[in-house]
Amino acid sequence: MKFTWVGGRPSVDFTATVGKRRLDEEFERLPGPKDLARWFREAKLSTVAVSRRDYTQALELREALYRLFTGTTLRPDLELVNRWSARPLPGPKLTATLKLEYPRTDADGVLSLLARDAVDLLAGPLAGRIRTCASDDCSLLFVDESRAGRRRWCSMNTCGARSKMKQYRTSMD
Repeated sequence: MKFTWVGGRPSVDFTATVGKRRLDEEFERLPGPKDLARWFREAKLSTVAVSRRDYTQALELREALYRLFTGTTLRPDLELVNRWSARPLPGPKLTATLKLEYPRTDADGVLSLLARDAVDLLAGPLAGRIRTCASDDCSLLFVDESRAGRRRWCSMNTCGARSKMKQYRTSMD
């Protein structure tokens, strides 16, 4: 199964590992630990194996992030995100060619990175620009970084194009 990378932030993309949320066709893109390890790799966050414990903790964090991003602020979610965000992590390094290099980290480290990204987003200037795609058949979240702040779709190439085509066809009838 393909992963979706339209959220604009790693923590927002992580919530997209559940497809079609709140729609009748909701599905899990991470059915097991191997799938989570693949998401970590494709997100360029880690190449480590994922245990069943790591997997369970990741899904708990993902759901807490989703609720916080969609405006539901529950104390247990805040505590969970803050607990992950507070974990120590090795810092990034510069290579000899002045490229950024992140040290290899375990699954706990990746979850900490995701929580820190969410904390930064929710406490920063883009907090009010976390949106849900306006398409009838999509529920993905994204960060609207457009200048006007009026972005409607998770991706213009998919949901936006389909919506505009539907609107065009309706106007032609």
